[in-house]
Amino acid sequence: MRDAWAVDLGRMPYRPAWDLQRKVGAAVLDGRIPDTVLLVEHTPVYTLGRAAHGQFTNLVWDRDHLAQEGIDVVEVDRGGDITYHGPGQLVGYPILHLSAYDNDLHRYLRNLEQALINALGGFHIAAMRVPPHTGVWVGDEKIAAIGVKASQSITQHGFALNVNPNLSHFTGIIPCGIRDKGVTSMAALLNEALTIEQVKSPVQSSLADVLQLSFTQKSSADLELLLTQV
Repeated sequence: MRDAWAVDLGRMPYRPAWDLQRKVGAAVLDGRIPDTVLLVEHTPVYTLGRAAHGQFTNLVWDRDHLAQEGIDVVEVDRGGDITYHGPGQLVGYPILHLSAYDNDLHRYLRNLEQALINALGGFHIAAMRVPPHTGVWVGDEKIAAIGVKASQSITQHGFALNVNPNLSHFTGIIPCGIRDKGVTSMAALLNEALTIEQVKSPVQSSLADVLQLSFTQKSSADLELLLTQV
């Protein structure tokens, strides 16, 4: 087991969280702080990975509709196509030394999938992989999207687990560019109004088990203070 921090950022717009990821990544790379997992709930945003840069083929809604729904659009440096983040979705950004996983990004990605599959099993949701697609699925519906990158052997970006989001927001895109499959959530499958708070601890525990991490909890204020001190 490796020591790591777990930081609950609460609800935060995407861009500030992305900036924070990069600051944390630099601090982890320099050895100033240990491996860190950020957990966050975003305000509504569509993010376009490298596969979609400059191409908005899989963005369905026009600018006016996006404004009406209050959804931002951000091009990012992770792999993959377009996805959605919003309230009711648990987003995790593990910022880790990839060397702990033999510098194998695909192995690490499979570990993230397995951690979420295990956590969902605790809620009696039988989730699985659907090769060749990335992410976690229940039947033909995606319940968790995953998109990662590694720079200088430090991981960034991560996963987005649909706990109880506004599923209608997924109709504004073709999620991950996959046209023949749908999207679901834990709340829809369980017919229960789950909250993010009910899911955070089981997901964090599953990440700790699969990624072999021993977490110390830090607040967002703790993290910001530590980043300014080191």
